[in-house]
Amino acid sequence: MRTLVAVGLLLLTLAPMALADSTQPLFLIQRSVNKNEVHYDARLDTDGKLDANEPVEVYWLMLAEDGRREDLNWIERHEAYGFSIEPDPNAQSYRMTLKAEEKRSIKVYVDRNKARAEIAIDGQPSFLDRIYIETTEGEFRPKVHFVDLIGSDTKSGDKRTEKIIPE
Repeated sequence: MRTLVAVGLLLLTLAPMALADSTQPLFLIQRSVNKNEVHYDARLDTDGKLDANEPVEVYWLMLAEDGRREDLNWIERHEAYGFSIEPDPNAQSYRMTLKAEEKRSIKVYVDRNKARAEIAIDGQPSFLDRIYIETTEGEFRPKVHFVDLIGSDTKSGDKRTEKIIPE
């Protein structure tokens, strides 16, 4: 009996620590060159709110290899898949801007215990699920042929897509 009580107390003590590092998926980037994906996750604090110190984390999931998780390298963080993020002073949300597309911002927030990434897709407010990038290898860097934004309408839930062709 004393052992069960001790285990119970230990679990109660550790539970807030586990919640402090909880994450929820926001969206991912898939590319035509291989199956590796870039994942963006919301980091939540013990109250289920976005972590004020690091509200979003980004990493590779190396699906073309062994499925391991890997950090982005310097160039990827500062040019391709990195982002800037700032709190929105008018709401309990953040404005995230991807380094590769600084014209559009993504609103990151928690609604009914679910982390959301909201962006305009085809002119309509949408929850972003994934970004697909069609590329071919170039001399110095990949050549992007098009980018698809894929998500769902924030009100109706209908699927939304938008194809962006770089200039």
